[in-house]
Amino acid sequence: MPLPPLYPDPPLLRSHALPVPGGHVLQVQEFGAADGIPAAVLHGGPGSGCSPLLRRVFDPARYRIVCPDQRGAGGSLPRGGIEHNSTDDLLADLRRVRETLGIRRWLVSGGSWGATLAVAHAAAEPEAIDALLLRASFLARPQDIAGFFGELSLDALAEALSSNDMAMREAAALSWWLREQALAGTAGTSAPPKGEALAFQIDRLRVQAHYLRHGCWLQAPTLLERCEALPRVPTRLIHARDDRICPADGAFALHQRLPHATLQWVDEGGHDPSHPALVGATVAALDHYAAHGNFGASA
Repeated sequence: MPLPPLYPDPPLLRSHALPVPGGHVLQVQEFGAADGIPAAVLHGGPGSGCSPLLRRVFDPARYRIVCPDQRGAGGSLPRGGIEHNSTDDLLADLRRVRETLGIRRWLVSGGSWGATLAVAHAAAEPEAIDALLLRASFLARPQDIAGFFGELSLDALAEALSSNDMAMREAAALSWWLREQALAGTAGTSAPPKGEALAFQIDRLRVQAHYLRHGCWLQAPTLLERCEALPRVPTRLIHARDDRICPADGAFALHQRLPHATLQWVDEGGHDPSHPALVGATVAALDHYAAHGNFGASA
């Protein structure tokens, strides 16, 4: 049976510039049907910003797709800003976005850090959650953070990314980017970033380093401990067995804390959200939810 493809990129429905405390202005874009099923798309990173890929897994005829760029990320300003930028700030921002858009409850979808934030959001506001779709879940445990960097030093990279020396910033970003590509299984698929693309990576990774140095502010209580507060709503975990950035044991640990969830394993896909197997599993789950109000049985 062929895997379902991505939907065509839908036209922009609305765009909002939402001021939030601390001097940040969030870019929030909406796509799809104005009267569709409200769905929040939480991007990864932290610091990456929303991309067309993240919204193209939704049927634009059936979903109202809300794509907020988190503090310091994407089209939000200041790009790369780490002042007044913590997980608690992002959780407060999600409440503001939802209330500003007049949404009482929504489906929340996220991959990697986006899945982390989705779980924390659901624990903080269980009454606002209709469903959770979590791909490549990241638990932000000390071993998860240390396992990514290997011989690289997070502290040294963070200091370099905030340096006044352009060459130091660029070298740190390229070192991190190459490590990420190797672990994600996407090494060799694109040339190293230059110019504006490299400037974007520096800003993205400055935010990410800021979060990881602080354990993503998810150490007390931990993300797994917060699962006790999650609502018993349709929940699907999708994870590739060969993911080296967010290893499979994290998905297994999360599923143990969420016995009402279904865990769907994908044999290949690594940490690449564009891999056909991960795309197919995500599109199929969202199509089933739009038609039946649940994600169906796990394949």
